[in-house]
Amino acid sequence: MTTFNYSGSSFYYNDQPIRLLSGAIHYFRTVPEHWQDRLAKLKACGLNTVETYVPWNLHEPKKGQFHFEGMANIVRFIELAGELGLHVIVRPAPYICAEWEFGGLPSWLLADSDMRLRCYHQPFLDHVDAYYDVLLPKLKPLLCTNGGPIIAMQIENEYGSYSNDKRYLNHQKESMIARGMDVLLFTSDGPEDAMLQGGMIDGVLATVNFGSRAAEAFEKLKEYQPDAPFMCMEYWNGWFDHWHEEHHTRPAEDVAYVLDEMLSLNASVNFYMFHGGTNFGFFNGANGHTVDSYEPTVTSYDYDALLNEAGEPTAKYYAVRDVISKYVDLGECELPAPIAKKAYGRVEMTEQASLTANLDNISTPIYTAYPETMEKLGQDYGFIHYQTFISGPRPKEEFFLQDLHDRAQVFLNGKLAGIVDRTDTKAKLEFEVPADGVQVTVLVENLGRVNYGPYMKDRKGITEGARYGRQFLSDWKTYTLPLTDLSGLQFGGISEQLDPSFFRGTLVVDEPCDTFISLEGWTKGVVFINGFNLGRYWNMGPQNRLYVPGPLLQLGDNEIVIFELHGTSDHAVTFWDQPDLGS
Repeated sequence: MTTFNYSGSSFYYNDQPIRLLSGAIHYFRTVPEHWQDRLAKLKACGLNTVETYVPWNLHEPKKGQFHFEGMANIVRFIELAGELGLHVIVRPAPYICAEWEFGGLPSWLLADSDMRLRCYHQPFLDHVDAYYDVLLPKLKPLLCTNGGPIIAMQIENEYGSYSNDKRYLNHQKESMIARGMDVLLFTSDGPEDAMLQGGMIDGVLATVNFGSRAAEAFEKLKEYQPDAPFMCMEYWNGWFDHWHEEHHTRPAEDVAYVLDEMLSLNASVNFYMFHGGTNFGFFNGANGHTVDSYEPTVTSYDYDALLNEAGEPTAKYYAVRDVISKYVDLGECELPAPIAKKAYGRVEMTEQASLTANLDNISTPIYTAYPETMEKLGQDYGFIHYQTFISGPRPKEEFFLQDLHDRAQVFLNGKLAGIVDRTDTKAKLEFEVPADGVQVTVLVENLGRVNYGPYMKDRKGITEGARYGRQFLSDWKTYTLPLTDLSGLQFGGISEQLDPSFFRGTLVVDEPCDTFISLEGWTKGVVFINGFNLGRYWNMGPQNRLYVPGPLLQLGDNEIVIFELHGTSDHAVTFWDQPDLGS
């Protein structure tokens, strides 16, 4: 039986000392056709291990409905890593953070108004255990103790940054052991007293996460765990981006310097990230560190990592490899052939479909006394369309969307009256109601549930109610718009855009290659290629183009559908062979 464990300051694989040189690649942020390319590049960099999170919300999108195909085929990803001779670290905690929607927790948990997250709350534990009953048997044959590549697994994730419920952590540990997870178990936390005190449990290896000051971080870990190897489970060599801020970068020489410091201390390390990939669809998360703050993450998860979003080695890749070569005999760098990229040029949008005219074609109305949240209506992601009527006449009053999550367009009798955003607490929307009354329509966008911190219970839509002056408004007609099936849309010719609308065009491809779609001239919305949700765009940047993996394209005609919320100065897009992560 293969074993992986530790004694004193060293890890041992089959009783032979080993230093883990690992990199994070998230299978769920990269199309399966590119997995082998990314893993081969990781190995060529001198790393011997790949690490991945496991997002619960991807694998159990609806309670009791499980998904392990395509980009969710974690078994195949791990098998590929093993075939390349790589060890695998799996982090299947119910919560992963990862700048991923709701930190990987499924949104349907929030349909229960009494739900408590990440603690010894029996309904939450029951949901996790039911998930583990399906997930962990898939991983068991892949454990090193059964001849597979998985050498270690994580219990929860940075728990000391959230709470200190040791009963809950021990339940997670025992749940994994009871389901045959007999490999090394570990926790990971920031190198601070409160975090280590809250996140560590007996009998489980503690690791730390940081981006600098390695010696200081490991000294703090040693105070709590004196007789174990040093392991940085997340070496933050880059960072993620929020909308309306500059693209984060970190100099390659700085990353190399801190790595050299760690290796000189005989530490093991896992690069977070080695390859970031993409937050396809509506899976980007958000930060909300205070009750009033909210910062959604962009579609790209480039992370300024060793491989960029499209999987190409960066200067950081070669700087890291040079440092590793001081400690390991690497030989020549044998990289796989670059994946072809192509600039397909300009594509005109030739058809248009108004959202208002198509509501009944892509959704079914729900009637409620008051506006309900997405979760209460069984919706995970996307948009939600509320409508009610205010009788008149009435003098000018303020219209309130009480505890809106996240961004709404408000229409009066079909005309845009204003935009309400949860982050803009000073904005006011006031209007008079004429004698014959006014129809009020509110289109709310879920920009991504908070994935980190104390405000993760981030239900979406109008969460408290809508008021005109002091009066709560009742009698609502609601359409859920997850945008998972657009086949019912009825398109016509291009015309003046009066409401949020879908636009359609055709990209003709003679050779499917990776490419990047530019939305210059467009304002805000979502792009679909052959029915696949590429993700969001927003003209506030820093991301100006969306990555399109070649495997999403086909020879001949490829359907492009754009859901534009506001309007465009040019009913066309352009495909380039390079990304554009500007400021």
